[in-house]
Amino acid sequence: MEIYELTVHELVDKLEKKELTSEQIVKSYLKRIDEKEKDVQAFVTQSGEKTLEKAREIDSKREKGEKISNLAGIPIGIKDNMCTKGEKTTCSSKMLENFVSPYDATVIEKLNNEELISLGKLNMDEFAMGGSTEYSYFHPTHNPWNLNKVPGGSSGGSAAAVAANLVPWAIGSDTGGSIRQPSSLCGVVGLKPTYGLVSRYGLVAFASSLDQIGPITKDVEDSAILLNIIAGHDPKDSTSMNKEKKDYTKALVRDVKGLKIGLPKEFIGEGINEEVKEAILETAKKYEELGATVEECSLDIGKEALAVYYIIACAEASSNLGRFDGIRYGYRSEKFNNLREIYINSRTEGFGPEVKRRIMLGTYVLSSGYYDAYYKKAQKVRTVIRNEYQKLFEKYDLILTPTSPTVAFGIGEKSNNPLEMYLADICTVPVNIAGLPGMSIPVSVDKSGMPIGVQLVGKHFDEETIFRAAYTLEQEVKFRENYKPEFKK
Repeated sequence: MEIYELTVHELVDKLEKKELTSEQIVKSYLKRIDEKEKDVQAFVTQSGEKTLEKAREIDSKREKGEKISNLAGIPIGIKDNMCTKGEKTTCSSKMLENFVSPYDATVIEKLNNEELISLGKLNMDEFAMGGSTEYSYFHPTHNPWNLNKVPGGSSGGSAAAVAANLVPWAIGSDTGGSIRQPSSLCGVVGLKPTYGLVSRYGLVAFASSLDQIGPITKDVEDSAILLNIIAGHDPKDSTSMNKEKKDYTKALVRDVKGLKIGLPKEFIGEGINEEVKEAILETAKKYEELGATVEECSLDIGKEALAVYYIIACAEASSNLGRFDGIRYGYRSEKFNNLREIYINSRTEGFGPEVKRRIMLGTYVLSSGYYDAYYKKAQKVRTVIRNEYQKLFEKYDLILTPTSPTVAFGIGEKSNNPLEMYLADICTVPVNIAGLPGMSIPVSVDKSGMPIGVQLVGKHFDEETIFRAAYTLEQEVKFRENYKPEFKK
């Protein structure tokens, strides 16, 4: 097995046994990037040779017996909407094409404290608005399982990079499914933590009441390790919860006996691909064989959740993106005669069509006369959706649904039909609205060889139960042992 194929916990084990050095690990990934990045196009910027200097420095510390983290020298990829001091943070937009952040996001500080080595910033849909990573200003990212397919979005660069073994793990952000949906489409593990568990300070905001940072990894154990690093209270983020620090790796127990899992019938009905449906029912059956109780239940919120999401997310995007005006920082048009023209031309030239669409929708629902009819009503329905989940969680420990209604679709297939693209979020969006944790775990592939993921949704701040159930399932289906990306063209 090649070095780049190993999981992070396997790499750590080899570092501790002195079977590998950090320099060897980084070299293996840099070589892999040289070979495969031209096909996948997962990166916006690459850290390149300076990563080797850092690796050698860490190897030297390890050799001298200095006290360092056991994760020191492990490479990682960062979604390009998290501020990294002295490096570009573009959000895959022309608006921030040359923006160099003067500070680190809190999650980046935490990764730096562990002496992880960033291999670069990963591609995404512009300002995290999209479900295919085709809406990047720089280039679309390709799915390593089939290069003619999308990797999902908006964290498509992160999911594709992990799936293609260009990075051992990555950080993504999830506003309506942007970690879980690409993880499902690329056959990797993606976790959206409970809202408030991971600091959003330094994450370029899309929709502040929905955004959450989380891990994208090769397996469930790596996900728990990375969540251990990034979770925790941050006084710089007013929405960050002051919760007791947990060790999520302790939840990695191969046992689901006594767990009660709800299977909402609405999520395996109309609009869900037959093979995805089959995978969900097969997963439910597997859980029952392993000692869990799986019951069909009702959660009829899909259509309302989608409407609520696109009202609230667009309204918050309209407000958050108001700062990009061509004056303070970011792109400024050269064509202007007065202040008004600076604003208009900079935003017209700097934003892509999907971002403009969402800003206009958001501005409309916040405007006088429509605020009560749309935004206020959406917030009330949001409470109803939260309550529906609460009712289910009085009876069940977890909820099992598809992550995506379909497997990865072709590049260009939905990019000109925004409505169809928005419907791809129907299984993931309700989780963000309710602020719950959700994880996508790969379980099988369809007839064409494209990965299928299932989603486990847990109670607020009950990531441990998700890890327990996901780990048990992963050990049974052995997805990574049975399937590998083929880079089909």
